[in-house]
Amino acid sequence: MSIITVTTQAFNDQKPGTSGLRKAVTVFQQPHYLENFVQSIFDSLEGITGQTLVLGGDGRYYNRQAIQIILKMASANGIGRVLVGLNGILSTPAASAIIRKNQAYGGIILSASHNPGGIDGDFGIKYNISNGGPAPEKVTEAIFDKTKTITQYQILESADINLDHVGSFKLGTMDVEVIDSVQPYLELMESLFDFDLLRNMLSKGDFAMCMDSLHAVTGPYAKAIFEDKLGAKTGTVINGVPLEDFGGGHPDPNLVYAKSLVDVLFSENAPDFGAASDGDGDRNMILGRNFFVNPSDSLAVITANAHLVKGYKQGLTGVARSMPTSGAVDKVAQKLGINCYETPTGWKFFGNLLDADKATICGEESFGTSSNHIREKDGLWAVLFWLNIVAVRGESVENIVRSHWKEYGRNFYSRHDYEEVATEGANALVTHVRSQFETLKGKQFGNYTVAYADDFSYTDPIDGSVTTNQGIRIGFTDDSRIIFRLSGTGTKGATLRVYLESYEPDVNKQDLDTQEALGELINIAEEIAQIKKFIDRDVPTVIT
Repeated sequence: MSIITVTTQAFNDQKPGTSGLRKAVTVFQQPHYLENFVQSIFDSLEGITGQTLVLGGDGRYYNRQAIQIILKMASANGIGRVLVGLNGILSTPAASAIIRKNQAYGGIILSASHNPGGIDGDFGIKYNISNGGPAPEKVTEAIFDKTKTITQYQILESADINLDHVGSFKLGTMDVEVIDSVQPYLELMESLFDFDLLRNMLSKGDFAMCMDSLHAVTGPYAKAIFEDKLGAKTGTVINGVPLEDFGGGHPDPNLVYAKSLVDVLFSENAPDFGAASDGDGDRNMILGRNFFVNPSDSLAVITANAHLVKGYKQGLTGVARSMPTSGAVDKVAQKLGINCYETPTGWKFFGNLLDADKATICGEESFGTSSNHIREKDGLWAVLFWLNIVAVRGESVENIVRSHWKEYGRNFYSRHDYEEVATEGANALVTHVRSQFETLKGKQFGNYTVAYADDFSYTDPIDGSVTTNQGIRIGFTDDSRIIFRLSGTGTKGATLRVYLESYEPDVNKQDLDTQEALGELINIAEEIAQIKKFIDRDVPTVIT
């Protein structure tokens, strides 16, 4: 084996987004493209020689090839040890847990999360730091700076490592350990939740659940936890085999892309509980029989019931939510007497709060929830948390949510996604809305009066760093909100997200259909932003 130095040229499109670098598979397959970015990671990190890294991905197309390239480059760059997931599979939450458990220097996660996979799909790569969380902006900016000036990279000339069996190998001077990533994650979950209680509920036969892994990374984890450990019947986990193209589906756990699960839960003989997770296992959707739990409500219910769960009986130090997430959890925090922090979208913004013990539970409206047990969103953790609440309370999912609304009021909430729209039109729409900031305040729209209009900025309470331009907020005097934000997770064109929220304390008015309850706000959003004019779309791609 010998280390070779390869001459290369910089690419101008390797700026990491909210969750790393995501592009079409064909972009990553260009000569030197992946290698340039990986070398830029290594070149931007100090003191990495001899350190331990964690490596794996969501199993999508190009995952295995990329892992072999990264292993050989890691060896050539002096990394001491790499822990890589069996079969190249490693969920994002499990990666965070393994980084933390092994006190690794960091990790490289290969995923485009909820984006489609396959040869014509997307691929992604991101770097996580030693706390197990996504690299903060100062790290991703340093990586991006390196990509702009790179002229060469180092790689070991050697045969591939066998990823299909647990074992230890040498790659040059570097140790490679192929590990079963399911077991340490299962043990972590067992430390947080009452597995005896859950086993009693799931194995008796009078409580049925359906877990849809969408042919993505959580299949092996879900089978090991729900069927093998907790005694749920065989077949509880559906679409449980990870496939390179996710079975031709879209691994995004929402009402549109997880329709087969929704159909099961809204059928005549529906099970009591349903859940789905996404491509890399960090998102979740929760369903009861004939009932969908909005992710913002899910965060609020988890927070309100945390004292019922083993790992959180001692109470919460605080909670945090992304800015577009509804204010439902704010009301719970107020009653509990703890702080609720509002951050930009992106899990990395929760890291400092969790590390400083300012927050215990965090969540985003984009189907992501987790706690201080790791530094990533955690889909199966959220599923187990809900099951634990159901088991303790002995109530249905629907009754638990309706009881919550009765106590705290209901935040009617919806997100309208316009996917793969022309970037130029989306940017023009944002500019148009921003141009109205000064005139919107105090303006009347039907029953709504604008209280403020701004572009959200965030000052980190721990390190004082400032993040600007994180989404347009239009707030009304009754605490209703409309938010416009361009997403950074897609790879084609732009995704415009419109968030709508209205608070209803009257129990007698809480049964309205969400889109009906938000109807006036939907019309106001169109009037202010001129969505049809700028992006030429009559209806959203996805409504959640």
